[in-house]
Amino acid sequence: MIKAMRRISELQEIKTKPGYNAISNVGWMIETSWKNAKSVIFFCVAIAVITVAHNLSQLLIVPKILERVENRDSVHALIATILIFSGILFFLTGLKRYLTDNAKYGRIELRSVLSVMTTEKTNTTSYQNLLDPSCQKLMREAKEETRDNRCSSEHIWTTITTLLSDILGFITYLVLLKNLDPIIMIAVIITTCIGFLISIRTDNWRYEHREKEADYKKKTWYIIETAESIPIGKDIRIFGLSDWFNEIWTDLLRTRENFAAKAEKQKLIGNIANVALSILRNGIAYVYLISMVINNGLSASDFVLHFTAVSGFSTWITGFLSDLSVLHKEGLGISKIREYLEMDEVFLFEGGKDIPDLSNGCKIELKNVSFRYPEADQDTIRELDLEIAPGEKLAVVGLNGAGKTTLVKLICGLLDPTNGSVSLNGTDIRDLNRREYYKLFSTLFQSSAILDVSIAENVAQRIEGIDRDRVFKCLSLAGLSEKVEELPDGMDTKLGKEVWEGGVELSGGQVQRLLLARALYRDAPMLILDEPTAALDPIAESDLYQKYSEMTKGKTAVFVSHRLATTRFCDRIIFISDGRIAETGTHEQLLSKRGKYAELFEVQSRYYKEGKDF
Repeated sequence: MIKAMRRISELQEIKTKPGYNAISNVGWMIETSWKNAKSVIFFCVAIAVITVAHNLSQLLIVPKILERVENRDSVHALIATILIFSGILFFLTGLKRYLTDNAKYGRIELRSVLSVMTTEKTNTTSYQNLLDPSCQKLMREAKEETRDNRCSSEHIWTTITTLLSDILGFITYLVLLKNLDPIIMIAVIITTCIGFLISIRTDNWRYEHREKEADYKKKTWYIIETAESIPIGKDIRIFGLSDWFNEIWTDLLRTRENFAAKAEKQKLIGNIANVALSILRNGIAYVYLISMVINNGLSASDFVLHFTAVSGFSTWITGFLSDLSVLHKEGLGISKIREYLEMDEVFLFEGGKDIPDLSNGCKIELKNVSFRYPEADQDTIRELDLEIAPGEKLAVVGLNGAGKTTLVKLICGLLDPTNGSVSLNGTDIRDLNRREYYKLFSTLFQSSAILDVSIAENVAQRIEGIDRDRVFKCLSLAGLSEKVEELPDGMDTKLGKEVWEGGVELSGGQVQRLLLARALYRDAPMLILDEPTAALDPIAESDLYQKYSEMTKGKTAVFVSHRLATTRFCDRIIFISDGRIAETGTHEQLLSKRGKYAELFEVQSRYYKEGKDF
């Protein structure tokens, strides 16, 4: 219990710790890029340098042409200047376009790497984390940041590139304007900063309401996915839900439009303020430079150069400040990814102990076990004691919601007890390498998924190295071999129509049998079947029971059901009620006790007795 509480406390600390700062996030992204896609860094630097060179060439071309005219140079010299600068601009424009077009491939690759990392974290993290709402929220946020080209994990490289360009441009233009009166420079900096602060205030309105906007997007995608879902399509047609969906969709669109209108109003206020400040800044520059023309004989070429440089200097400052703001926002997204990837684990994995000696089989023991789900008001499992002997066939029965599936998850190590302990051959499973512990189980849970791949791949859960004879034997034990032999490609038949044009859709009962074959193929020392006959008809169910002894031969087996007539073939039955073991014994012993088991069995058996009153 102390270990469990300590780990839960550590997990809470990682959830509540502040996000990483922008510098740390940039450093982490550069480190990740260096390991997985070095080209991203090269393109960032190259594009920044080319951008500044291109901007500088645009700045100098008009003043240099004017300078030729003022000096009364030859037409050939004037044309040569135009051609040289045009060639430079042509080359830099093409090079920048080439670099920009090719930079995206490395950035997409890196985002894909981060997406794979977050998916792998989801698939390998302690199962208990997936039940915690705060962890679920962090998981969604991390995945959102790797979803597409506009998300932080990819767009941050555009921001880093433009920020680097702004810094190089700022330094370059500062050198060009070194001879101007510092007052002009101060005026430019002040007006630019004021404009930026106003823009931040107005632009931040949308950012401050990002949770609301995200909620709108989530609802929008939910409606789209639900309305286009094939399983839901039956209900939409039978119950005539189309108009209802359209009404919800229209309502949601109207709400989003109102939100967008408010955001645009804020943006308009910022734009008006920026135009006014720009006019003020340019007016000050005009007055100063014109006075230099009158009083100091400033040439026309120098006038154009310095005035354009003042405007460009302001642009670099604005860009620098704006990119810092964007980098901060995108850094929050990167923080979500890092926090999720670096989230502490409740279970031990590589650092856990080796599995104890199993030469005498697997003995599972639960001592004073209680379990409560996150944010639940009461325990689902309460002070439960249970010992499962090696090779025993145990049936766990009870009404829906009694805690049967939770008990199975505790036995499998998917959950750790809130109180008490679960041990394997005398060793607390909290001290074991949890992934190695999982290998001891073949399971069929109530909610399991099949993939749109071949039947053989679904059973073997791999692409290569499939033992086809073993696959067929497992399909036969599960009662699905005849159906598979009828299919055009046998066990190589593809399942699902979303990926494969000629894919096959299995019925609910056939899916259940396929999942059972998958569990049998794994051939682990412990077999867990959670409601394996829920989708089967009585005849198919009876056929499965007849094969139960063969399926569980040499294994410890736990059979979970709420139908009591299905458990007669087990060595022992435990009846779960209100999170506790209410009764235990064989089927005959429990009937003779005339307790809750016998009472429930009598109620269920009435459905099969013709003419019996309910």
